[in-house]
Amino acid sequence: MKKLIILFFLGIYVLSTTAQEADKIVGVWWNDEKTSKIEVEKVDGKYIGTVVYMIPEKYENGLPPKDHENPDPALQGRSVIGLQILSGFEYDAKDKEWRKGSIYDPKSGKTYDCYAWMESGDLLKLKGFIAGIRWLGRSSEWYRTTL
Repeated sequence: MKKLIILFFLGIYVLSTTAQEADKIVGVWWNDEKTSKIEVEKVDGKYIGTVVYMIPEKYENGLPPKDHENPDPALQGRSVIGLQILSGFEYDAKDKEWRKGSIYDPKSGKTYDCYAWMESGDLLKLKGFIAGIRWLGRSSEWYRTTL
C-alpha cells in the first residue's frame, strides 16, 4: 500500500513538472523583426498565439494594417492586430517541443505546419514547414517581452 501511495504522488509530481514545462511558451513575444507582439496562451489544452501589438511605423493611414494577402477576400479587410497566427500546438515532453501546430503569415497570406522549442527562457524558436517535411521550411526567433 505504501508503494502505491508513493507511486501515486510521484506520478502527480511528474505530471505537474510536465505541465510547467509545457506552459513556458505562455506569455508575450516579440516577433523576429520586433515589429509585432504575439500573446501565446493555452486554450482547451492547446497553445494559440494572437497578435496583440504592432509598432506604429507599420500602421497605414493611422490604422493597424489589414490582412491584405489573405486568400479569402472576405478576410482581407480584418486588422492584423487581434489576428490569431498560431494554432493547435501541443507539448511533447519527450522532445521538449510544441508540435502539431500551424502558423499563419499575414505577409504572404499562407499557413504552414509549425513546431516550436525553447532555446532559453527568453528565446522561442519556431519553424514553419510545408508538405510534412520539417527541414523544408523557415525558422524564426521570438523574444519574450511584456505587453
